Amino acid sequence: MSGQDEHLIRKKSMDKYIEDLNEEQLEAVTITEGYVRVIAGAGSGKTRALTSRYVYLVNELGISTANILCVTFTNKAANEMKNRIRTLIGDQDTGYISTFHGFCVQVLREDIHTMNYPENFMLLDSDDMDTLLKKVYEDAHIKSSKYVFSMAKDMIGNRKDNLSHIPYLLDIDNTRLKQMYKNASTVEDKIFYGFLYEQKKCFALDYDDLITFVIHIFRNHEEKKIKWQKRMEYVMVDEFQDIDHNQYEIAETLSGIHKNLFIVGDPDQTIYTWRGAKVAFILDFLLRHPEGTDIIMDKNYRSASDIIYASNSLIEKNKKRVPKQLVPQREKIKPVVYHHAKNTGLEAAWIVEQIQKIIESGKKYEDITILYRAHYVSRSVEEALLRSKIPYTIYSGIEFYKRREIKDILSYLRMLVYKDDMSFLRIANVPSRNIGKKRMELITDYANEHECSLYDALLANMEDELIKKSDASEFVELIEKYSENYEKYKLIDLINEVLVDSGYEKYLRLGGEEERLANMAEFKQSIYEYEKNAGEETNLVEYLQSISLFTNMDAEEKKQSVKLMTVHNAKGLEFPYVFVCGMNEGIFPSQHTDTLDKLEEERRLAYVAFTRAQNVLFISEAEGVNFDGLLRYPSRFIFNTDDAFLEYTVELEDEIVEAANRYISASENKVNALVDNMFVPGDRIRHKVFGEGTILEIDAQTTSFVIKFDRLETTRNINMRVKIEKI
Repeated sequence: MSGQDEHLIRKKSMDKYIEDLNEEQLEAVTITEGYVRVIAGAGSGKTRALTSRYVYLVNELGISTANILCVTFTNKAANEMKNRIRTLIGDQDTGYISTFHGFCVQVLREDIHTMNYPENFMLLDSDDMDTLLKKVYEDAHIKSSKYVFSMAKDMIGNRKDNLSHIPYLLDIDNTRLKQMYKNASTVEDKIFYGFLYEQKKCFALDYDDLITFVIHIFRNHEEKKIKWQKRMEYVMVDEFQDIDHNQYEIAETLSGIHKNLFIVGDPDQTIYTWRGAKVAFILDFLLRHPEGTDIIMDKNYRSASDIIYASNSLIEKNKKRVPKQLVPQREKIKPVVYHHAKNTGLEAAWIVEQIQKIIESGKKYEDITILYRAHYVSRSVEEALLRSKIPYTIYSGIEFYKRREIKDILSYLRMLVYKDDMSFLRIANVPSRNIGKKRMELITDYANEHECSLYDALLANMEDELIKKSDASEFVELIEKYSENYEKYKLIDLINEVLVDSGYEKYLRLGGEEERLANMAEFKQSIYEYEKNAGEETNLVEYLQSISLFTNMDAEEKKQSVKLMTVHNAKGLEFPYVFVCGMNEGIFPSQHTDTLDKLEEERRLAYVAFTRAQNVLFISEAEGVNFDGLLRYPSRFIFNTDDAFLEYTVELEDEIVEAANRYISASENKVNALVDNMFVPGDRIRHKVFGEGTILEIDAQTTSFVIKFDRLETTRNINMRVKIEKI
């Protein structure tokens, strides 16, 4: 086939792609200049519009892929988009299609030298952070039971958010950082500065650093900022409702010269504010860019009509949104089914009964998904599925790249490039080389005393009698052999040789580790596919940096099984039959819903759950007692949904409805009291009986002020309904 024939085929394919777009999608594709906001409702074909727009820019306008940035929310979405675009443009080079973090890796590969970091910086994942924290805790004598790693990582992330940590990491000889670490007076400071010290030793970056380092470069190196602004002629950002303030700054900065910023998202699906997402960025976009274009994609192609009508009636109760009504493009199949059970066991039994009916009608287990607000809700459902011998998969298992054998293999590869302490600790004695506790203590003590890496400490002590009695020399020979020339190998060949020479593959085989061997084979396959997609330019450093960005839930998906997952995990997915269980007050919405913003987010989460369903949606809840001892009532989100689109399997008893309404009213009164509250901690106030005092804190759970009155020795909790005045 000639090159001209191939071009005509691609052109015909592209024309067909444009022809099949609806009016709003076509507008989103063809308005290429300026600031554009697309409000894309659930199931409205936003991915198709985004992909078509990219292809339109390349094929119709002639824009180079090297001048287009397309940011997606997950690596999976980015890879799917790349594959679609490659098919349509007939080019393996798809430029910059990635997550924000993935794009930042590419920026740092070019410009991290401005911060005195090497191009082959190390990228830490969550497990790596745990390893560093373990070392910090041991050195600082901090008990992990008192301050768990998850708390430490949250604290570190929060502190890094405003970039205040960067001056310490820029200190070439770590003098300031070392001083801050040694002089830290609080546990938080010890952990924070100790973590910075350890990560700087191996020039490592965590996920937060990828974003903050790029922002630092853009703020402080004008020529670098302008270089990237000129390069990115068109910037497109998917899932804009989920970006945080740092990601927003990057998007706005990059579009600063060409002023072509295209954003797409749905404020009604903002469910990650706890992770820093700010719905205001998409809501207020046109206030910041009044010259911009607004497009609303409201045609839903995913769900049967009653699912959409029910979802519309639920989400319209929210205030902070762009008003829209999804318009279903599919006919009615069945009303949304709502079931009230007397206890959770009977609720689970009802779910199993419905699943069996679906299977008997000729459908498959893999067509069915059960969603819930939190994992603990699944217990009774799991028990019922087990009793009925219905196969199921819970999507909360160990991520593929976090499995022991995969982490081991990656650690071997990282040792070749970085010779870092984390990888050393993980695989120096795997398989066993007789480098046990005593020998590791000798190495660690030497490293601490001489402020060097553990690997360098091992090299310095190779003639020590204790070390000579081990097989450490074999480990050193392996690392030295491949670290000197790893760049000459194809990745798959390098991995195969290292696995053999290290004895690791034999170690798994002798142990009869069939599942782990299968995972290793899957890993090799992933390497093969990575090299195939990346082309000849790929190398080990780029691979190690890119692999740390993967956050796939689980590489293995059991076919022929019912899926169980939280609503958060289901975001962006769709399923023929969806069950949303545990729709009770205190569960969904969560018992921690104590502000109007939190309540609206919970309602958005329920909306996301409802709109995952393609054919039939089932909602269920049960009477009983929550873990906090409070009685269970049907969720307000059931009452928020128009009865016209719900099929009640049983009629709710009047006393249940009345009790639920009393509970919901009391809960909403608390929220409204907090909304109406004009006071903040520190305010001076006057009480009609206790006199003057100071507000110390606001207790959202009890909707009261904690006040220290001047003439009382102890504090008082004063209900917000009682009138107090500011002085």
